[in-house]
Amino acid sequence: MTAYTLPPKLTTFERIIFRVPVLGRIWKEVSYGDEGNVYYAIATFISLWGISIMLFGLPGLYLPALALVPVMWIILILISRG
Repeated sequence: MTAYTLPPKLTTFERIIFRVPVLGRIWKEVSYGDEGNVYYAIATFISLWGISIMLFGLPGLYLPALALVPVMWIILILISRG
């Protein structure tokens, strides 16, 4: 049983991302769940990043940041376009 209701028609992106086992559930909770779920999702990702630093050392710190470079480029382009 879920604590939220989904709209009757989801976008194609939402249907695809909701089917990913772990990330889809987090995305669904953040999108349609309680407003506090955003903070839990942020805390989860920061904790996972910390765990990767403890396990792998400096590569655990640098590789997730390096993987987010294309995401930041897209965000900057979207911001500059208005």
